[in-house]
Amino acid sequence: MSEIYLNFNLRIDTQSAQALFKVIQEQLSKGMKKLCLLISSPGGYVDPGIAIYNFLKGLPIEVNTHNYASCDSIAGVVFCAGLKRYTVSNSRFLIHGISITYQNQQFNETGLQEACNSLRNQRETMSKIIAKECNKKVEDVEKDMLQGIILAPEDATKYGLVSEVRDKLIPDGINFINVTL
Repeated sequence: MSEIYLNFNLRIDTQSAQALFKVIQEQLSKGMKKLCLLISSPGGYVDPGIAIYNFLKGLPIEVNTHNYASCDSIAGVVFCAGLKRYTVSNSRFLIHGISITYQNQQFNETGLQEACNSLRNQRETMSKIIAKECNKKVEDVEKDMLQGIILAPEDATKYGLVSEVRDKLIPDGINFINVTL
């Protein structure tokens, strides 16, 4: 089939990114010309999410995305990779700042500064991507990230995140592939 629907209902991390890349690579080798990525994700780690976004944007095919529940945090950035971006009427998007969790680790001043610089860089990268894809100012997206916002479908459409609210996920006669770990 030249049009493939992939279901990504996973937390974003290195393993789920690799699983997605593998399925896409397999489908490209079978002649995929168009991809619709169905997404429901609580988010996860920023770096694998940025890698997924860059990978999808770099594909030599049309990529569309469809949120069918929630695209939270970095999953919203992955969602932005779609040329056409759809969502169902009972969905949401969460845009918020970045945090870091360290368990039982001791930091010196240099290590703490590196962690802060890394968080700032990740927030700036996410803000730039969302701003570019939604035709917004980077400063406005950064403000939204720092205060945290939840967007319903109508709000996400006004924000520029969503092209169309569409409840039908998969056309008749099309099979979809689950991305699994």
